[in-house]
Amino acid sequence: MRVRRKRRIIRAVRKSGELRAVQNNTSRIQPTDILLVTTVRNEKIRLPYFLDYYRGLGVNHFLFVDNGSTDGTEDYLRGQQDVSLWHTTSSYKRATFGVDWMNYLKRKYAHGHWVLVVDPDEFFIYPFCDTRPIRALTDWLDNSAIRSFSAMLIDVYPKGRIDEVPYRAGQNPLEIAPWFDSGNYSVKKNATWGNLWIQGGPRRRVFFPDEPKKAPALNKIPLVKWDRRYAYVSSTHALLPRGLNQVYETDGGEKASGALLHTKFLDTFTAKAVEEMTRKQHYAGSAEYKAYADTQQGQPDLWCKWSEKYINWRQLEILGLMSKGNWA
Repeated sequence: MRVRRKRRIIRAVRKSGELRAVQNNTSRIQPTDILLVTTVRNEKIRLPYFLDYYRGLGVNHFLFVDNGSTDGTEDYLRGQQDVSLWHTTSSYKRATFGVDWMNYLKRKYAHGHWVLVVDPDEFFIYPFCDTRPIRALTDWLDNSAIRSFSAMLIDVYPKGRIDEVPYRAGQNPLEIAPWFDSGNYSVKKNATWGNLWIQGGPRRRVFFPDEPKKAPALNKIPLVKWDRRYAYVSSTHALLPRGLNQVYETDGGEKASGALLHTKFLDTFTAKAVEEMTRKQHYAGSAEYKAYADTQQGQPDLWCKWSEKYINWRQLEILGLMSKGNWA
């Protein structure tokens, strides 16, 4: 595993040559700042709320990789003092789906910082997030000598056709898509990386009913006290060293964990699925997007009689989808 980790780091350094700095404000980063790193493509409409949400949680600086956007994403981000921005038109797939680019940026700028790695349609929920900033969480993690924090990806969706209500810039996506599957999840341990492998939810139920093992993974470890010796290996599903993946108890009890509300299913989704199916830059030749595009032609309703409407983090804890552990 040590050799694999070194190879990942070397790969990230090599791939850094594909990045062109558009706006480098990293000199503004203070030693205790909490950082967020993400890769985007044509997500301008999502960015106003995304930035407001994470600034509200207490994120101090954002590191963006723009992968060839044509919708004005770069212009929108330029000029914002807490944003550093890099541009690339290189292959997302050949950069391990953006992981190599972000591993490099974290290695160079995030050593010693708590870092969130999320997509622009993912919103981090953690225990007490309605009353405590994210720094309260990271302070507790530091005091508990915990280096990584897990969050299960929970797909949220509207009741009715996903194209029925148009999304507008700056809007909370949960105003349109507040429903989620409260059950319908399977969990197993990945022997290679030592992480938990979670599948289920509406994507398995609707898009992969005949091949459930092909459904997307929902296990993520998005919050890490970064060290330049670390590297993600598969999105934020797994890291090296392997010890960072043990975000669960093995002797009973529960470790604290969060959730990522995944707001993919808005009216913008169908066009995105068609584009990504054509580009074939995602995992397995964008097979997941092909399943979406094939099914979405009939605009299915993801809502079902077992769907629950999102209220708050306590609801997710009651349902067993996250836990405050021993954080009081």
